[in-house]
Amino acid sequence: MDEEQQATQQATRPEQAHGPLAGFTVGVTAARRADELGALLQRRGASVLHAPALRIVPLADDSELLVATKELIDHAPDVVVATTAIGFRGWVEAADGWGLGEDLLGRLRGVELLARGPKVKGAVRAAGLTEEWSPSSESMAEVLERLLDEGVQGRRVAVQLHGEPLPGFVEALREAGAEVVGVPVYRWLPPQDIGPVDRLLDATVSGGVDALTFTSAPAAQALLRRAEERGLEAELLAALHHDVLAACVGPVTAVPLQARGVDTVQPERFRLGPLVQLLCKELPARARTLPIAGHQMQIRGQAVVVDDELRPVPPAGMSLLRTLARRPGWVVSRAELLRALPGAGRDEHAVETAMARLRSSLGTPKLIQTVVKRGYRLALDPAADAKYADI
Repeated sequence: MDEEQQATQQATRPEQAHGPLAGFTVGVTAARRADELGALLQRRGASVLHAPALRIVPLADDSELLVATKELIDHAPDVVVATTAIGFRGWVEAADGWGLGEDLLGRLRGVELLARGPKVKGAVRAAGLTEEWSPSSESMAEVLERLLDEGVQGRRVAVQLHGEPLPGFVEALREAGAEVVGVPVYRWLPPQDIGPVDRLLDATVSGGVDALTFTSAPAAQALLRRAEERGLEAELLAALHHDVLAACVGPVTAVPLQARGVDTVQPERFRLGPLVQLLCKELPARARTLPIAGHQMQIRGQAVVVDDELRPVPPAGMSLLRTLARRPGWVVSRAELLRALPGAGRDEHAVETAMARLRSSLGTPKLIQTVVKRGYRLALDPAADAKYADI
C-alpha cells in the first residue's frame, strides 16, 4: 500500500469521520501542482486558500534558457548537475522545440552527469542518458560534497537552477575554483493577479490561517517579499513564529523561512503526499483539548470538535473561545472579550451577541457559563481545576 492509500485510509476511519484536517485552514502558495495539493488537503477536511506566490515562465518561451543551451552545446562543460525532474524534462522538450534536442543530448552524453535523487535520475534515463552518480538522500549538500571531494579547480560545471540560485551551492563551487554556468530551466515571475496573495497574507496575520504550505524556495521568498512591500513583514513573521505552521516540502524550500528565524516542519520524503500526511499529524496535535462540562472539547483553527463531532464556529465566536481558553475555568470580563472581537468597537452588547452565536454553534450551551456582573467562563470539569489553576 502506497503513502497516498495509507493517508486516505487513515482519513476515513470512523473516529476521524470529519477528516483529520477538518476545521483547519491551509494556505497553498504553489503555482505548480497546486490543484493536486489542494485536492489532497480538501479530501482530509481542510479549507484551502490558494494563492500562487509566483508564476512559471513557459520553457519554450524563455530566451535565457535558449542562450544557455546553445552555449553548452558550443562549449562543453565538464560536469552537469540536474536538480529537478520536471526541469530536466522541460529542458530537453524545449531544446527539441528549438531543433536542438539531439545536439543537447549528444553533449550531455559526453560529460559527467549528476542527478539529485531518484526522480531526477528517472528523468535522465527517460531521455536516454545515464547519470554518473545520484545521492539517495536527494540532498544538494551531498552533491556539493562529492564535487568538492573530486576537486573542481579549473572545471566547468553547469547547474540546472531552481528558478533562483541555489543557496550557497554555486558560491561554494566558485570559491573552490570552478567555472559555474547556470542553466535557468524555468524562471519565476510575480503572479499576474496579486490579489490572492494579498488575501492570503491578510488572512494569515489576522488568525484566519492555521498553516502555510511551501513547495519551492522562490515561493517562500516571494511571500516574504510581498509582506515587506505591504508593511506586513513583522506581523507575518509573528504569526509564523507562534500560531501559523510553516510546512515545507523539503529543506531547500525551507531556507528563506529559516533565515528569518521561522521554524518549519518537513516530511522525511520530499513529496506532496508525505507533506499532507505531516499536516494531518501536526495540526491536530497543536489543537488544544479541554474537559468542559463533561465533554471533550478540541479547539481547532476555525472549528471545535465536541466529543468527536465537528462544530464550525464563526470567526467572532472563535476569537471569544480562544480568549476564554487561555485561562480555562477562569472568569473573563466582557471588556476583555470585547477587545478580542475584531472591529467590535466599544459596545459590550457585541460580546453578548457573539456569545449567543458561539453557544449555538457549539450545540451545548452549558460549555460556557455566564457569571453575573463579571463575565463568562469555560465550565472546566472540577477534576481538571488543579491542572489549569496556574495558567
